[in-house]
Amino acid sequence: MKQFQYKVRDPQGMHARPAGILSAEAKKFTSKLTVKAGGESADLKKILSVMGLAVKCGDTLTINVEGDDEIAAAKVMEEVFKKNF
Repeated sequence: MKQFQYKVRDPQGMHARPAGILSAEAKKFTSKLTVKAGGESADLKKILSVMGLAVKCGDTLTINVEGDDEIAAAKVMEEVFKKNF
């Protein structure tokens, strides 16, 4: 299992655009990708699940990646978070 943390810098927090980008990228991998925030977790492949976390600017997220392509998935997803969020 791979894991990384990301502190949200987007002043609007988690809204539809970044959630959609994250979900679209996550769907490219076979690994299970989850994001945890505020004691709740969501499947990164499901946009509504991600948006349901109600992530705000300044929140720290923990992203877990587990599966056959976890190394590549974690690397790509970390970059996606940095570019879009």
